Amino acid sequence: MGTIPVLTPAGMRAWERATWAAGVREEDVIARVGDRVAAAALRLGGAGPFLLLAGKGHNGDDVRAAARALRGRDVTLVEIGDPALALPGVASALGRRPSLVVDGLFGTGLNRPLSGDWARLAGLLNSARARVLAVDVPSGLNALDGTSWGAVVRADETMAVGGVKTGLLASAATPWVGRVSVAEDVGLVPWEGAGIPDGEIAGEWGGCEPEGWVPMRERDVHKGRMGHVMVLGGSVGYHGAEVMAVRGALGANPGLVTAWTHPGCYVPVAAQLASAMVWPWDAVREVPWGVTCVVVGPGMAGEGVAEAWRDRVRGWWDGCPATMVVDASALEWIGPGKVRAVAPRVITPHPGEAARLLGMTAAAVQADRSGAWRRLAGMFEGAWVVLKGHGTIVGRAGGRPWWNSTGNPWLAQGGSGDVLAGYLGGLLAQPQLAEDAGRTVRHGVREHGAAADRLQARGTGWTTEDLAREVGRGGAGAGGVGA
Repeated sequence: MGTIPVLTPAGMRAWERATWAAGVREEDVIARVGDRVAAAALRLGGAGPFLLLAGKGHNGDDVRAAARALRGRDVTLVEIGDPALALPGVASALGRRPSLVVDGLFGTGLNRPLSGDWARLAGLLNSARARVLAVDVPSGLNALDGTSWGAVVRADETMAVGGVKTGLLASAATPWVGRVSVAEDVGLVPWEGAGIPDGEIAGEWGGCEPEGWVPMRERDVHKGRMGHVMVLGGSVGYHGAEVMAVRGALGANPGLVTAWTHPGCYVPVAAQLASAMVWPWDAVREVPWGVTCVVVGPGMAGEGVAEAWRDRVRGWWDGCPATMVVDASALEWIGPGKVRAVAPRVITPHPGEAARLLGMTAAAVQADRSGAWRRLAGMFEGAWVVLKGHGTIVGRAGGRPWWNSTGNPWLAQGGSGDVLAGYLGGLLAQPQLAEDAGRTVRHGVREHGAAADRLQARGTGWTTEDLAREVGRGGAGAGGVGA
C-alpha cells in the first residue's frame, strides 16, 4: 500500500476533476471501484447472500459495478430512489439474513439532514444487526467532520475510495465507520500532482514503507555498530512498565539494551530481563558515552521520582546528543518550547497525558484529536509527536500528520504504551534508522498496532507480555543480511 491522502470532500472532488481532465474515463474508475468493493464483500461476507443497496449518486454507481463483478453469486441489488417505497423490499431482503449488506446510498456529497424515511431506512439497517460494508462513507455521515446528518448507517468496515475522508477519522465518527480500508488503485491520477489545494489535504493515512527501505545489515556488523538504547524507568509499584518498555526495545533488535531502574525495583526488573543489562539509578548519574537513544518515563510515577529526575531529564532533552523518546510521567518534565537538540526528539502521550500538557480534559482531546495533535506539535516544535489512541497520529510542526491504520481495542490494557515507547527507542537507537526519524516512528507505530492485530487474529486473551514478544516480528530492525 502506498501513501494515502486524508482529504476533505472538496479535496476529493478536486482530485477527481484533475483525473477527468487528464482523459481518464469516469466509467473506467467506477468499474475498478466496483471490483474493489466486490473483493471486499467476498472477504467480509464469504459466499453470501449479499444485499447491495444503491442510491442515485456515484456511490450507487460503485455498488452497481460491484453487483456486476459479483455476477453468479447470491446477490440482491436494491435500487433506492424513494426510501418510503423501498422500505418493504429492504425489510424483506434483510429477512433472508444476508451475510453482508453493502451500503451505497449516500457518499461525500450529502450536505443536508436525512428526511424521515431515509432515517427510518438507516434505523432498519442498524436494527437488523447485519454485517455492513460502507462504500466511501457510511450513509448519513458528514464526510467533512464525522458528525451525523440525523441518522447514520452503522458499518463494520468503510472502504474509502482513493483517499480517506477527514470525517472518517473524527472521533464523532468512531461508532459508525468500523474498520477503515481504502480502494486506492482505482485509476485516479497521482494525488500529489493533481493540484489539490493544500487546505483540503489534512494529512496521510496508513500505508507501509516500500520493501527495502531499511538498509541491509552488513555481514560483518557487530553489536557496537547497531546502537545502544537505554531505558530509564520504573519505581516501587510500577516496575512492570520498565520491563515492558525494555522488552519492546529488544523487539527492535538494536545492538545493546540497558535498563536503568529504581534501586527498590532492581531485583524484580533484573530477574525478568535476560537479554538486557540492568543498573540501579544510583550506579550511573548521566547518559553513558555510546548510548544512541534514551527512553524516559515508563513506570516513573512513584513517590519522589519527579523531584529526583525532572531537572536532569529536562537538561538531557535540550542537550543530550542521543535521540530521546519521552513517555508517561516524564512528559511533564521536559517543558514546552522549540527543540534545541540536534538528535531527534519524540513524545508519546496518550489522551490523558495530552490533556494534562494542554490544560484540558481527556474528553476534549478525544473530541478533536487532530486539533490536540496540532497544539502539541506547536508546543514542542521540532519534536515528533505520537498522540496515541484509536488512529494514533504522528508528525511534527510544519508537516502533515499521519494517521495509523493498524491496532485494535485490545491494545487498551496497561503496558501497551510502554511496549511502544521501548520499541520506538530500540528502532531509533540504530543509526541507520535514526537518519529518517519520522519514517521510523511511523513504521514503529504501525508495527506495534499490527502486532496487536496478529495476536487478535489468533484469539482474545493476549496480554502486553504477548505484545512485547510479538512486536517486531512483522518486519522491524535494520534489515536483513547484506549480500
